[in-house]
This record gives sequence, C-alpha cells and structure tokens, in this order.
Amino acid sequence: QVQLVESGGGLVQAGGSLSLSCAASSHRLSGYTMGWFRQAPGKEREFVAGISWSGSSTSYGDSGKGRFTISRVDAKNTVYLQMNSLEPEDTAVYYCAASTLFLRRRDSEYSFWGLGTQVTVSS
Repeated sequence: QVQLVESGGGLVQAGGSLSLSCAASSHRLSGYTMGWFRQAPGKEREFVAGISWSGSSTSYGDSGKGRFTISRVDAKNTVYLQMNSLEPEDTAVYYCAASTLFLRRRDSEYSFWGLGTQVTVSS
C-alpha cells in the first residue's frame, strides 16, 4: 500500500502561484507513474498532470496546460506541481495519485491516492 500525503495548498489571489508537494512515506515512488487530479465542488474529478516513472514524459490536462508544471525528485520520494497564473476556476481539492501503468490520464487507472489538499483562488 503506497501512502501519499499532499501539502502546499492554501489561499492565493488570482494571478498568484502555489507549489504542491506529494510525498510517500511507505514506498519508493520510483517505478510509478504519478498524477495530479483535482475536484471542485459539484464537479467530477479532473486530470491535471502526470509524469512517467522516469520523469522523461509528462502529460497535462487542458486546464493546466501552459500554467502548471509537474516534476519529481525520486531521491526525495516527492512529486511536485507548480501552479502559476492561478484563476478562481482552479479552486478545488488537489489529489496526488500513483499508477503502475504508463502515464495514464483516467483516475480509474491510478491505484493509490492521497487525501488531498485544498487550493482556493480568490478573485
């Protein structure tokens, strides 16, 4: 069981930036595709970004393309999501997830999930 813990969420003004982190305490993350998803109230969970086990390939959902950057530092067993130019529409709970499959975009293909971190963007 891979246990993931997100951090770095908070309240930020529109146009600002936040950096989210996802750390694993019980397993090494190397070998897993890692993804970030988000869910706003009343909406379905949405793919934000994914990174392959090697870090050489990334994938982004339409919402974060050009504004968000996913990265990983396996030596720290941590995955990051740098979010710039935030908009009120980015307000959601952000989840980190791990998959044994290569660079997936569907939440059903991720086996392990964190509890999420709230991001709120004020206008």
